Amino acid sequence: MIREPLIFELSAVGKRAYALPALDVPESGPALSGLPVRDGLDGFPEVSEVEVVRHFTRLSQQNYCVDLGFYPLGSCTMKYNPKINEKIAALPGFAAVHPYAPDDTVQGCLEVIKRTEDYLCEIAGFDAFTLQPSAGAQGELTGIMLIRAALTKRGDPRKVVLIPDSAHGTNPSSAHLSGYAVQEIKSNPDGGIDIEDLARRMNEDVAALMVTNPNTLGVFESNICRAAEIVHAKGGFLYMDGANMNALTGIARPGDMGADVLHINLHKTFSTPHGGGGPGSGPVGVVKELAPFLPAPIVVRTADGYGLDHNRPDSIGRVRGFYGNFLVVVKALTYILALGHQGMREIAEIAVLNANYIRKSLEGIYNLPYDAPSLHEVVFDDKIQKDANGVTNLDIAKRLIDYGFHPPTMSFPLIVHGALMIEPTETESKRDLDGFIETMKKIAEEAKADAGLLKAAPHHSFVRRLDETAAARNPVVKWEKPKSA
Repeated sequence: MIREPLIFELSAVGKRAYALPALDVPESGPALSGLPVRDGLDGFPEVSEVEVVRHFTRLSQQNYCVDLGFYPLGSCTMKYNPKINEKIAALPGFAAVHPYAPDDTVQGCLEVIKRTEDYLCEIAGFDAFTLQPSAGAQGELTGIMLIRAALTKRGDPRKVVLIPDSAHGTNPSSAHLSGYAVQEIKSNPDGGIDIEDLARRMNEDVAALMVTNPNTLGVFESNICRAAEIVHAKGGFLYMDGANMNALTGIARPGDMGADVLHINLHKTFSTPHGGGGPGSGPVGVVKELAPFLPAPIVVRTADGYGLDHNRPDSIGRVRGFYGNFLVVVKALTYILALGHQGMREIAEIAVLNANYIRKSLEGIYNLPYDAPSLHEVVFDDKIQKDANGVTNLDIAKRLIDYGFHPPTMSFPLIVHGALMIEPTETESKRDLDGFIETMKKIAEEAKADAGLLKAAPHHSFVRRLDETAAARNPVVKWEKPKSA
């Protein structure tokens, strides 16, 4: 495998991407004197156009993406995104609109926002939604801020938020940022909330229970309605992390389960790209009691069409500039309209079917720490391989790279040591799932026969196994020209 050099290593003094002929007229133009314009870029690479194009094209071919193959990251819901979504979002009336344009000139954009909110209310079972939050974590933070505002309005913001040990890691962060202490609720042997532990801890100091449903084990919280009763009896709120909503669409609604607040990831459930850190969108749905506290402004229907209502005295204020990542909303609405009511249900049916197909195909070959029924994802661990030959989940993941598969999520959730968390999503075909399953079986056989093979993997990737401990302890974030050069 040929190592691709850094762009700095391709550099040579005097190279240019292009060159123009000398001027045959007097030079003129705006005076730049006195302006903060750099005369040069010290250390900036000097390369030709063909070198730039070939360098970044080669790098792109070394990258893995959802358009190339199966991306089984559990909890992250990395599924294929229909290209029609991109085409619609690129229409000039959406892509070129100015965020400060007067309401009467952007009626179509305001209608997109309002219709998306209405559809989400119907799909999730809530009275109102906001599309401002930029991602799931910001949606969580917004939801807890709404709860705090409502409790403050009652006269006591309270002190504690309860969070199950199977929750997403951003849940406790959102609670802390909102001024709450966090207490952990244990899981029962089936991987769900320990209802007795919840009942013991729930009191008038608890503001909310934050629960991911289905949780990070891929298990549906079958006691969710009872949990809601326990929380509501003491005056608290039930917050539901809806990152895994693709297991429920068209079948079950969190609002009907007793949830008061829910965030949904448009960039997961409703199929908009979110690789590389964004863009995302984490809308928040609420019951009627919490609606007055939603971030302002909100889109409202008026006699003339649609407008923005800034007069929201109880609002927690903006949580994001303008009105969220608008083009992500356009893509999500395109997806919802393309699928319709029946398609929304099929999302959940196929996501659950695919996950259980993988589970049943690999059960017994890889250890299943929780035997409760799986929904959209399944969590195995490395116990069988580790006990037999010392092979870990990291070794298995690295070997998958050799076979052209992106590894699943590793070592999460934290309550499963050596976890391999697999989410196939509803967009994967049986053929692709069979290829992944057969590869996982082959790796299990390799682990029995030759542990060293896996511990040295990957063998055929552009980058071999790295010393991750050294990289974490001694990060190199700036390239320096070798002294010998």
